[in-house]
Amino acid sequence: MTYLEDGRCSLSNNLSENTIRPITIERKNWLFCDSTDGAHASVVCFTMIEMAKAYDLNVYKYLNFLLEKRPNARTTQKELEKLAPWNEEVQRMFARKMK
Repeated sequence: MTYLEDGRCSLSNNLSENTIRPITIERKNWLFCDSTDGAHASVVCFTMIEMAKAYDLNVYKYLNFLLEKRPNARTTQKELEKLAPWNEEVQRMFARKMK
């Protein structure tokens, strides 16, 4: 889909580019991950941080919450949805306070 096909689309992709900038900056650092699993874990962490930012959550508190809940391989999709940054309850719990 392009902005010529749908007027709701933005002419600029600056938001997307700014969102992935931290990941592209860290890419060279990931060359020194000890394993593929370590590199994958780093990408997952960055993804969760950027999603929390996109949903305007308090990133520090949200990540602490995730670490306390410790989702694992046995966690169901329904349980993961309850931990996701787009979940309304999570947004209420970790919304950044307006100044």
